[in-house]
Amino acid sequence: MKMADPPLLALAGIRYHLGDQTILDGVELGIAPGERLSLVGRNGAGKSTLLKILAGEPIADAGTRFAQPGATVATLPQEPDFTGHASVAHYVAAGLADSLGPGDYRVAALLAEVTLDGAKNPAELSGGEARRTALARALVAEPDVLLLDEPTNHLDLPTIEWLEEKLSAWKGAYVLVSHDRRFLANLSRAVLWLDRGIVRRLDKGYAEFDDWSTAILEREATERHKLDRLIERETEWAGKSIRARRTRNEGRLRALGELRKQRRQQIGPTGRATIEAGTAEQSGALAITARNISKRFGERTIVENFSTRIFRRDRIGLIGPNGAGKTTLLRMLIGELEPDTGSVKLGANLVPVVIDQRRAALDPDKTPWEILADRNDHLLVRGRQMHVMSYLREYLFRDEQARQPVRTLSGGERNRLLLAKALAAPSNLLVLDEPTNDLDADTLDLLQEALSDYDGTVLLVSHDRDFLDRLVTSTIAMEGDGTAIEYAGGYSDYVVQRGPRETPSTPQPRKDKAPVRESAPRARLGYKRERALAELPRTIEALQAEIAALQQALADPGLYRRDAASFATKTARLAAAQAEIEAAETQWLELELLREQLG
Repeated sequence: MKMADPPLLALAGIRYHLGDQTILDGVELGIAPGERLSLVGRNGAGKSTLLKILAGEPIADAGTRFAQPGATVATLPQEPDFTGHASVAHYVAAGLADSLGPGDYRVAALLAEVTLDGAKNPAELSGGEARRTALARALVAEPDVLLLDEPTNHLDLPTIEWLEEKLSAWKGAYVLVSHDRRFLANLSRAVLWLDRGIVRRLDKGYAEFDDWSTAILEREATERHKLDRLIERETEWAGKSIRARRTRNEGRLRALGELRKQRRQQIGPTGRATIEAGTAEQSGALAITARNISKRFGERTIVENFSTRIFRRDRIGLIGPNGAGKTTLLRMLIGELEPDTGSVKLGANLVPVVIDQRRAALDPDKTPWEILADRNDHLLVRGRQMHVMSYLREYLFRDEQARQPVRTLSGGERNRLLLAKALAAPSNLLVLDEPTNDLDADTLDLLQEALSDYDGTVLLVSHDRDFLDRLVTSTIAMEGDGTAIEYAGGYSDYVVQRGPRETPSTPQPRKDKAPVRESAPRARLGYKRERALAELPRTIEALQAEIAALQQALADPGLYRRDAASFATKTARLAAAQAEIEAAETQWLELELLREQLG
């Protein structure tokens, strides 16, 4: 950007309040021709509100908006309104000031790019189709300024990559609000940081943002500490000297009052959410075994002849185009949906918690308090009673939001509430379908840390490439033609192993944790191994029952007081039984793998 370039859009002194909360506090910014900006900030900071004001909505309490005469601006809202539009083509055509109607060649060309049927009723669109339709309307007129609010939400990876290519070649300016770090890093050349009501600007790409913002927060913390020390010294002086020097030092006392006022008004950096998953009793070493499973709907093959073993503490990512069948495969793997052929076996003691992408667990007319605790004041969180307000604060909800309807929350706040509800429950299998939608960067970091530390198994459907690379141990890729192939590592590893899309790839299988005897002869297992393979499941079942009984006995708080010797014996036996079941499961896995190798 040249310094002399006049802005296409500019804001000066913009203020906006929501109740008694200050959202925007004198915001100043400008957007010059061709600028590529990312707008970042925590959930609820006011990013969507700021985009609306940039777009020209008269909602600000104070300040001015300037737009260059003749400059065109188009927006992509988080939740587009299709009301009054008979078809997808009608809705997209409304983005053209000089539209020739739904048959306009520009509309047809863009609908072909995003593979949409222009005759379709917008009310019948899936989440991904609705997002592509809204994108087509924003792009069709090739505006001077694009304002895109969470453009990658509900998009599959091929469409995200298409959008990146489109915006890379874009001639106009754009402002991106997105939780997708890879998307922002690839496209933005400067960052607008909305933090505590003001906007700071970094004239570097998003990759530099974390270091820059951390340095600012650390400097502010140092300044607050110095101010606190100054207040302490001035307060001590006032207590000792006020009577003797009242008249002479009224100015100094007024300065002390100003210091205290300054400290009260100084807003510290917003806290970070505390995300931790509750864990149930430990599951077996093998969580899920799928053998040659297939599923068809009518003549369409969703998945064919897919097999996998998923072990405790595996983090498995499922990727693929929208409609490829990721959710269907996920439901088969957790036993919610029967495969047409093949089998799925779930491991011992599995306690799943499922978070779906539709946020079906949230009633928009209920409050966060009611969602979490119904009419109670406390809920069970990670095995202990916790007041609902304390738990909501862990997820960065303000006290007044506890009693407000869910429909008043932002998309990110609703997603945080859904995570709070799901992760309070004990589990050893977490199933997450698009959990990263609308989450800010800090919350994404904490969710990734929580899932990394989680002692159970994680199954994850996501289009967030950065999140997948940071978390998953293997990736199941569904290409939309019935094939599902498992690759070691995250998304970037999948791209390398897959090779060019036009060339059939040879998948690199994920390395199983159970050992396999490489020197075993390719022949029958033999009598002893066959017998062990048949008897081990009964042994494991008996050990599971014994462990459950021991755990129940040891849960009695009076056992140690009544019979310390029995308590010690049961504790020792529990440890031994847990070691025995681990060994038995490992032996069974070895024999199963060997049996399959021998055919």
